[in-house]
Amino acid sequence: MFIRVKVRPKSKESKIVDVMEDGTLKVRVKAAPEKGKANKEVVAVLAAEYGVRESDVEIVGGATDTVKLIKIPDES
Repeated sequence: MFIRVKVRPKSKESKIVDVMEDGTLKVRVKAAPEKGKANKEVVAVLAAEYGVRESDVEIVGGATDTVKLIKIPDES
């Protein structure tokens, strides 16, 4: 499945905070947007939420943007 995510780095805690009208998830992460730290944390939050391994979560679009397209394997 594909999920759109809007990321807010440098937050107090890392978590999913809301779902926007268009289905985009709002995710806050503690990490700063440098050297892939925030992306890594987004992957960790989503992996925990969907019960998959971090290595199965893939950022397929928007790696350097605040809005990202994430691929997560469907549960089987």
